[in-house]
Amino acid sequence: MRKEALAALTTLTIMAQAQNPFYKEFDTVHGTAPFSSITNSHYEEAIDRGIELAKQEIEAIVNNRATPDFDNTIVALERAGADLNRVLNVFYPLLSADSDDEMMEISMRVSPKMSDYSTYITLHEGLWQRVKYVYDNRELYKLDAEDQTLLQQTYDSFARSGAKLEGEDRETYRKLSSRLSELTTRFGQNVLKELNTYEIWLTKDDLSGLPESSVEAAALAAREKGRDGEYLFTLDQPVYMAFMKYSDRRDLREKMWRLYSSRNTKGEFNNVEILKEIADTRRQIANLLGYKTYADYALERTMAETPAGVYKLLYELRDAYRPAQEKEFEEIKQVTGAETINPWDYSYLSNKVKNAKYSYNEEELRPYFELNNVIDGVFGLATKLYGLQFVPNDKIEVYHPDVKAYDVNGPEGDFIGVIYTDFFPRSSKRPGAWMTGFRDQQITDEGTNIRPHVSIVMNFTKPTETKPSLLTPYEVETFLHEFGHALHGLLANTKYASLSGTAVYRDFVELPSQFNENYLTQKEFLDGFARHYQTGEPIPAELVEKIVTTSQFGAAYSCLRQLNFGLLDMAWHSIDGPVTEDAEAFENAAGASVAMFDAVEGTSVSPQFSHIFSGGYAAGYYSYKWAEVLDADAFALFEENGIFDKASADAFRTNILMKGGTEHPAKLYRQFRGQDPTIDALLRRDGIAPVAVPIPPVKVKIPVKKD
Repeated sequence: MRKEALAALTTLTIMAQAQNPFYKEFDTVHGTAPFSSITNSHYEEAIDRGIELAKQEIEAIVNNRATPDFDNTIVALERAGADLNRVLNVFYPLLSADSDDEMMEISMRVSPKMSDYSTYITLHEGLWQRVKYVYDNRELYKLDAEDQTLLQQTYDSFARSGAKLEGEDRETYRKLSSRLSELTTRFGQNVLKELNTYEIWLTKDDLSGLPESSVEAAALAAREKGRDGEYLFTLDQPVYMAFMKYSDRRDLREKMWRLYSSRNTKGEFNNVEILKEIADTRRQIANLLGYKTYADYALERTMAETPAGVYKLLYELRDAYRPAQEKEFEEIKQVTGAETINPWDYSYLSNKVKNAKYSYNEEELRPYFELNNVIDGVFGLATKLYGLQFVPNDKIEVYHPDVKAYDVNGPEGDFIGVIYTDFFPRSSKRPGAWMTGFRDQQITDEGTNIRPHVSIVMNFTKPTETKPSLLTPYEVETFLHEFGHALHGLLANTKYASLSGTAVYRDFVELPSQFNENYLTQKEFLDGFARHYQTGEPIPAELVEKIVTTSQFGAAYSCLRQLNFGLLDMAWHSIDGPVTEDAEAFENAAGASVAMFDAVEGTSVSPQFSHIFSGGYAAGYYSYKWAEVLDADAFALFEENGIFDKASADAFRTNILMKGGTEHPAKLYRQFRGQDPTIDALLRRDGIAPVAVPIPPVKVKIPVKKD
């Protein structure tokens, strides 16, 4: 009977493996995910199995009788969990890009499991002792720079995740980590769910000022709902932004702004108490680990290093940009006759000033930014700079009909990786834009270079029945941004996946993306692809000049807006006790020094601030401005030598894009640029009076390689 039972069990196991595509390596083109074979029922069982297999690998490391060394402990730990990663690298990207209620429910069940697995590793005393032994004896091993970084990062990840805790503190840490995982997952889901509930129905009389593209899109959305003759607007980013910029109906702009800015503050998807608990749970974890605040903990492994380093940059930028912002607002009032500027007025009024001062209208530019042409232009930038070629490959499965897949090849035809593009809004996709990956680059112990599979996901203006997708300059800039992240992932060439591509310090990760944005104002770049979608005529020189001359208008407003987000993030993560006051009042106090409008009761950024409460930017949102200083300084080199200069591009590729997190970013930047950055280039680019003020000094101990 026992043999029969074992045979039956073996048969069931084989059947399960045959049915669940995650139970083996993907036998597909380039090993890409077989999306058509994956159902929701596969995820949780594959994750459960992956966790158990990973635990077995961990126990094998711990029970190895050989003396701990770099290979049998640090590298073995780095390689562990391949089966688990295979499913997570599909599940989490699709949870953001093509999700449904069932996937969200799965994520809620999986979240505490993943948290428990993470704490199982970091609080495993036997594993910690082996890691500590290798670290304490690191002088015995011949390690290159990347090996040294992996060892340091592995040791730090244990130390910063409770490995040094003892007794009840370990269990407390475990519970707090599990609770935090649950809360952040719920926060993100609430943001997506509530966004999908908003439908603003308007009639023809409500459309004054709106461009034809917005009207057509709203009419199409209404027809799809069976309400021909009406117009459906949502709070999807391209829809909302166009409405706020062009609608002549101040009452409707105010209505839209209040709806957008009061999301997740009440009702079924209220995030207010959740975000308070997230902030306090992070504080408790930091305190348990010996840090005063979560910001102190989070910033330890960044270029800024401390909260003081962050505030130094934010306040320097505030003082440099505040006078320009006040001047901008005065100019808006003079040109438009507005007595006051409310938050629902700014986009509309500033656009009027652009039209009056520069005869600038973004809608004039849309016909020259047809999506397919923009794809050619953005991909072509990587061809000019790095010699990359992008070849559509319809043999690669995609997860949605809107998605396209491309082979990416190098100058010699060598395979670099796969990139997926996903451009349009849908109810299954969260708002915003991001880059993610279905497989990270790494070099196996046998020397095989596993090439990456990356994805860029956006929410662009959709095509209508009469027009293709025509982008605004802002949307082109967004494309360039996310493509910069993609290049960071695609060009990675490191031994270890945990150090590959975008696995770098948070205040360094935005450098490649924001660097790319600089090309939007370069005529030489735009001339290569910006052609009228009907006539094929290249974008007129005067329109290119308008992009350039207006790029500085509103720069001060944009900076102060970003500083507000950064200060708000720092405030929530610098608390020294639970926040008992009203969250709205807390938020207003945090941003008071950069506020540009009077506070509006009932509105708040925090409950929808996914970057810091459900993303990876807690105590890190400042990094966008930090990276902006870096990208302006970096692009200054290209301005000096030519925007497609091969030597400059080679230096950027080899020192920044290929290296990932293998060395300290301050060292990598100096190797590329030959100097430390200052804010001067950013001020010049934004038309702000230049002042010689350096960014906070980076104190970094660069490991010295010993022979």
